[in-house]
Amino acid sequence: MENFVQQLINGLSLGSIYALLALGYTMVYGIIKLINFAHGDVYMVGAFVGYYVINYLNVGLIPALLLSMTFTALLGVVIERVAYRPLRNSSRITALITAIGVSYLLQNGMIYLVGPGVRSFPQVVNNTLYQIGSFQISQMQLLIFGTTIVLMGALQFVVQKTKLGKAMRAVSIDSQTAELMGINPNAVISFTFLLGSALAGAAGVLVGMYYNSIDPMMGYAPGLKAFIAAVLGGIGIIPGAMVGGFVIGLIEVLISGYGNSMIRDAVVYGILIIILVVRPSGILGRHVKEKV
Repeated sequence: MENFVQQLINGLSLGSIYALLALGYTMVYGIIKLINFAHGDVYMVGAFVGYYVINYLNVGLIPALLLSMTFTALLGVVIERVAYRPLRNSSRITALITAIGVSYLLQNGMIYLVGPGVRSFPQVVNNTLYQIGSFQISQMQLLIFGTTIVLMGALQFVVQKTKLGKAMRAVSIDSQTAELMGINPNAVISFTFLLGSALAGAAGVLVGMYYNSIDPMMGYAPGLKAFIAAVLGGIGIIPGAMVGGFVIGLIEVLISGYGNSMIRDAVVYGILIIILVVRPSGILGRHVKEKV
């Protein structure tokens, strides 16, 4: 029982990262019905921004998080303006292929700029272990979980309580009607990319500190798993992305702890197939008929 609770603590830490990434997928899909497969690579860029600002500007964790979030937020807006907006009225497969192309562009661009090697992420937080009864939790795990909760709360506040949040919800329901009501869909979509990319940048810095290593290919697998988390929770639904992220994180850790860590990726991808067959709308989603 003690080992099980310890695994739950580890799973929540990993799930926090997946949840932050899944929020970016689910917001973009909720607004323009696009699977932004470049999102995992924005997370990778955020990790490298944090690496460089900590090493060369000698800043602490909070400034590194803010600078990384700012850079990736602007990168997300540029990607939307340059790669996705011109294809807004094209077929979905065209936009999907473009997203994959942007992903490879970011990966290979970063390999060209910094090289393909793995880099050790600077540690600006002492990873102290706290003993709570018979369980252990590290300061880094507390930091990841706390930062995730704060960012999720801030996002939920923006979406539910602000004018921009109301505009996002209106555009997600019917962009043409929202435009007739005076809402600028282009500005709302850019703001959505800005928010999602900022969260990805924060996740990149936290992962770099947690695993103490970064590389240009680090966004590929977590990006896919975050997408699975978004589908599992109900893609297009913000609370669903949170739930899906925590569930995927817990499943991965429990499989590694009680089964074979070599199959944990296969199990996660198997979950994607099962959820698409059994309940395509996800855990918190609803089946909605679409008129064509």
